[in-house]
This record gives sequence, structure tokens and C-alpha cells, in this order.
Amino acid sequence: MSQSEDIAAQTNSLTNHDRKPIHIPGSIQPHGLLLALSTELEILQVSNNTQEYLGKEPKDLLGQSLSYLLDARTVEAIEQYLVKKIGSVNAFKVSIMTLNGERYFDSIAHRTEEVLILELEPTFSSELSFLSFQALAGEAIANMQSTSNLTEFLHLVAINTREITAFDRVMVYQFDHQGAGSVIAEAKREDLSPYLGLHYPATDIPQQARELYTRCLLRFIPDLNAQPVKLVPIENPTTQQPLDLSLSVLRSFDSCCVEYHQNMGVTALLVISLVQEQQLWGLIACHHKTPKHIPYEMRKICEFLGRIVSLELAHKVSQSELDYKVKLKSLQSEFIESISQADNFIDALIKPEIRLLDLVGASGAAVCLNDEITLVGGTPDINRVQALIEWADTQVNDNLFVTDSLPKLYPEAVTFKDTTSGLLLLRISQVLRYYILWFRPEVIQTVHWAGNPNESIQVEADGNVTLCPRKSFENWQETVQLTSLPWKQCEIDSALALKNAIVGIVLSKADELAKINLELERSNRELASFAYAASHDLKEPLRGIYNFSTVLLEDYAQVLDDDGIECLQTVVSLSVRMETLINALLRLSQLGQTQLRQQQINLNELLNQVIDVFHASRQDSELIDIRIPRPLPTVECDPVLVNEVFSNLISNAFKYNDKTESWIEIGYQGEQGSRGAGEAGEDKTINSQLPITFYVRDNGIGIPEHHLETIFRLFKRLHSQEKYGGGAGAGLAIVKKIVELHGGHIWVESSIGFGSTFYFTLK
Repeated sequence: MSQSEDIAAQTNSLTNHDRKPIHIPGSIQPHGLLLALSTELEILQVSNNTQEYLGKEPKDLLGQSLSYLLDARTVEAIEQYLVKKIGSVNAFKVSIMTLNGERYFDSIAHRTEEVLILELEPTFSSELSFLSFQALAGEAIANMQSTSNLTEFLHLVAINTREITAFDRVMVYQFDHQGAGSVIAEAKREDLSPYLGLHYPATDIPQQARELYTRCLLRFIPDLNAQPVKLVPIENPTTQQPLDLSLSVLRSFDSCCVEYHQNMGVTALLVISLVQEQQLWGLIACHHKTPKHIPYEMRKICEFLGRIVSLELAHKVSQSELDYKVKLKSLQSEFIESISQADNFIDALIKPEIRLLDLVGASGAAVCLNDEITLVGGTPDINRVQALIEWADTQVNDNLFVTDSLPKLYPEAVTFKDTTSGLLLLRISQVLRYYILWFRPEVIQTVHWAGNPNESIQVEADGNVTLCPRKSFENWQETVQLTSLPWKQCEIDSALALKNAIVGIVLSKADELAKINLELERSNRELASFAYAASHDLKEPLRGIYNFSTVLLEDYAQVLDDDGIECLQTVVSLSVRMETLINALLRLSQLGQTQLRQQQINLNELLNQVIDVFHASRQDSELIDIRIPRPLPTVECDPVLVNEVFSNLISNAFKYNDKTESWIEIGYQGEQGSRGAGEAGEDKTINSQLPITFYVRDNGIGIPEHHLETIFRLFKRLHSQEKYGGGAGAGLAIVKKIVELHGGHIWVESSIGFGSTFYFTLK
């Protein structure tokens, strides 16, 4: 058992003291003040520092109407928040006349079930300033969107967040399924020791803290040494319960949190939540060795940046997972089809052997049909495989047994751990003793912990387990042995799908096989639906960003300086661009659920329509020479989708052409068809049994050889947005999808400076 597993098991017995509710501390941080208001805007509770900020003692404020402090216009505005959604946070500027003159505050209001909480942080300006939003957030967003690589993306997140906040250290921290985490990106002062790659047990950020991070997307503590300020009274006089400060920006911190970060040498803390599908994926954690205050506007920029990072992160993670799932689904379909048509069942399974292994990402496999065992790749010998099957058969649940630590469950496996530390066993038939076993070798891992994680666990004399902050965060190594790479759920699903298919084939149930194929089609549709739904759901927060930015431009332009207006205009522009990307993803997802409406189509007529629309939509398109060397044939296809293929290819050929005399040639190769070359005005009808290769050729800028495959990936652009008219980078991905829906294939040949030729078949 690894340290993380051991710690997770121990923390199941934590005492109630260690699980105290941190969302109702009864106090706030001292860099602001808090008022709890009734639905009639009567002051029910205040923080015990109102004399410092307002020149009024708490007893002078309690029971008073809010109009005692604020002017009628501000009170009227605050009344509007009483009808807003619970949990909705609203910020605005207020001025309050005190004994020392007029003071300005950033006011943050939100509702709970019982009260309206109003928090005030002193500021030096009565105007709403977005500072230099373009420099702070716009450039950071553009930098992060410039890469499709997840690791590089997170590295840019850390760098850009540190540039904005000027904290000593910024880390991107990712949680695993047990609540433990690791630092996967870092930007820091050169004199600080690195935390990159270090692991932290789940006890460092307990479940209740993770829940608060999910609800409240930004947490700021400017000085961990500051003494908290109590609320007066401690409990709400109406409910006789402590005030819920879950969404409070001033909520005080727990003493355990103070000791933990002081042991790390941290005095100021800023944490930005990264949330995916309403689950906490990770954190952007900013540490500073000395007290550090950040204005509220700056923190809102950081929160906005965190939302953008979460959106980008969701796309990059989902796209990576989706690509792998699609690969497995494609392999399943190919595998099942070949098995159903094969005369020799064993040969169909193991030839070519790489296919059986790739189906679940294994390095070895064994196919057992009664007493006949066939080995593929790196495996134990047959005798050991037989013994392993006898043992594993007692462990199988629902015809499946999966582990990435076989030697810990089956000690005999220590002798062949180099091939079989991970095992995925599939029982095809219990009666016929049909099994498929997949193997993975041992991967010795050195896990780097930030200090010994066991130091955070203390066992008391009465047996209770409690948490305490660790004293050291120096690199502490743990070597994990007898373990393989873990099996992904999509790999397990892939094995189960294969089992379902084999059942029908082995037992000669044609109807069963038909049902399995339908199920596979349904799974593919669900996968496409997932991409569609994920893209569709991204539109809601994006629409909110766009709408709020537009409202600020329309209604608050008079209180913004020129930089603020320019920054908001940039936000609107970025929102429009992101919507373009989302729409492209939605279109690709829709294609995955499209039923082809095939019919005999004269491609000459279809192409004439495409060219007419092309010329009509581009004023300068007459400058390019579109050539069609000979009449195109009549083929069976979906005219709407094939129209989209030609439109995209012609548009790209026009866009990426810098020649004075530019041209595009559209044609096909070969002399296949029921007639010859044809006379003027006569089209050729293609034999539907024979594929034909069409092409779109240009004399444009060309494509580097190492990009000839990657250009068909979604959102893959070879140039910046400012060059060659911009675009979402989805056109070729859509073309590829349409061609494949027709059972065809697309590829490109190109020469830099001389042009490109895109070839495709329709079946």
C-alpha cells in the first residue's frame, strides 16, 4: 500500500474536532468589515472593527437601518440584491461619511438563506477601474490559448498568473480521485526551492476545504499573522445560529491553516479554483513570504482568468480523452468486424497481435479457449497463466477482474512482475472456460512528497486519529513497486465491449451480434453527444461573460477610463472568438450524429453552386482563377455535406495564397465510369463499386511536411490569428469527418512556396 492509500485509510477515522465547520468561524480577516442585514436591511451583526473604519462602535450600528450608514441611492441599489439568487456575489463602489471625512470602499454583497451579507474593503478611489486589463488578462489569455499541449498550457498559466499577481510562487495543483494532489506546473523566484512534481496527501486540503473551493472560486489571505476580528454578536439574533461565511471574501482562516503555511514560510495566500463539471479539478495556488495586499479589482481579474483557464482546461482534457476513446471505438469496430468474418477464431483475435494489445493499451495478452492457451506479447509462461486463471476465476465479479497491483493480491505474481504487475481478465464464458487476459509490466515509480505525509497523522492514546500541520515540506521520496500503470475506464469498457461481441460470435448468435453492433453504434452516438453537450454547456458561461461585459460598456462607460473601455472591448472580442471555436466544435459533434442522405448528384452542378456562393461572399475572389480541366462525374453522395467539403477546400486555397496570379484547380484522377471522357456539357457517371479520387489543387503558400497529418486536427492552425484572415482552425477537421462519413479518405501533398493538393475519395 502506498503512502497516499495508507493515509486515506487512516483519515476515515478522524475525530469530529478535526472536521470542525470552517465555513462558520464567527470572525473575519481584519482588512475589511462585515455587516449582516435582515431582509428589511436592518443591521443584525457587525464585525468588531467598525470603529477603525467607520468611526462607529458595533453597539451604535446594531439594530439600525442600513440608511444610517449609506445614502438613499446606495440603499436602493442594495435592496435589489435581496431578490437575486442565493449565492450570487455582487460588487460595487460605495462612499461613507465618517468622523475623519468621506471614505471609499469596495462593497461585496451576497445572500444566504437568512441574511444579506455586505462586506466592505477600503479603497482609495470612487471610480471603477479595470487597471490595464488588456495587459494583465488579455495577453495572458492569448498566451495560454496559443498551445494545445496540456503541460505547456498549465506552465503558461503559472507564469502568467505570477506576472499578474507578483507573488513569490505560483503553482498549478491537481487533485487525484482520492483527494491527494501534486504540483504539475510552477513559476517562482529563483532563490526558492522548487515544489514542481511534489505530491501532497489528501489531509493537506481536507474534504470540507475542497467543497468550499468548489463553491467560492477565489480565496485571499493577505496576512496569515493578522488577528481575526470577531462578529458581534457571534450568532445571528434571528436564527440563533452562526453566520454562514462560505462565500465571504473576508472569512477568517483556521489556526491549522496558519500553522501549515507558516511551516512552509508563507505569509500571504491567493488561491484560484479550477472547476470542471462542477467538480474541483485543481487550484492555482499563489504564495508570498511577506504580507501582500491585492486590490479587489485585481482579484476579480484573477477569478476571471481562473474561469477562462477552467474552460480551456476542460477543452484540452476532454479533447485528449475524447481522441483516445474514439481511437478505441474505431479499433473495436474493426476488431469485431474481422472476428465475425474470420474462419479461425484464434487467428482473428491475435493476428495482427498489436490490435489485441492496443484495444486496452496492454503489453501482453493470453487467449484461453478451454485448455488451449495462446500467448501474445510480453506474458508469463503458459503454466503460470493457467495457475493465474484458476486463482483469478475466484476473484471475478461480473465476468471482469482488474488490478494494477497484482503481486499485492496474488503473491506468486512477484516472480513475473516484469510482465504482469497489472492484470485485466475478461471471462467470455464460464461454461466453456473462455478467457482473455491482458498484462502490463511493473512500472517502478519514485513519488516525491512535500515532506513525510505521515507527519500529518497523529494517533492519540485513545485510538482517535487527528490531523496536525507538518513541520517540513522538504522533498521526501517514496518508491512505489509491484504496480503497473492504472487501467483507464475507457480501456475497461473497451474490453467489455469486445466480450459482448465475442459472446455472439462464439455461440453463433447472429441476432446477439446484431444487438452488440447496435450497442456499439449507440456508444459512438453517445460519445458524439458528449462532445456536443460539452460544447453547448460552454456557451452559457461564455454568454454571461459577453453579456456582462456589454452591460458594463453600455451602462458604466461614464465611470470607466479609456483603458477600462478598451479592455472591456477586448473581453467582448475574445468572447466572440471563443464562441466561434465552440460553434466549430458543435458542428463537428453534429456530424458525428448525422445520417447520410445519399443520392445521385451531378458534381458539376454542385460545384457551380459552390463557386457562385464563394464569389458572392468574397469581394476580391474574382482575382483568383478557378480551373476545372474536365467535367466532373455524377456520384452517389450527400449533396449538402459534399458541398461543405468543396466550400472549405476552395476557401482554404483562396485564403492561403499570396501569389499575384493565383489559381485553384478542381478535378479527379483516373478514367473510371460508365462513359468515356464525355463531350461538352456531358457528365460522367461513376461506377458506384469503384472509388475515385478527387482533388483540389492550388499554387498557394504550401504546407511544411511535418504538418501534413496534423492539419486535419480540430483547431489546428499553422499561423497566428492575425495572418491569412484568422479562422477557428476547424474547417479541415470537418472536411475529414464528412469524407470519412462517406467511407472515404483524405490526404494532402504539398510543397512550400509552390502550393498544395488535397485528395479525397467518397467511398
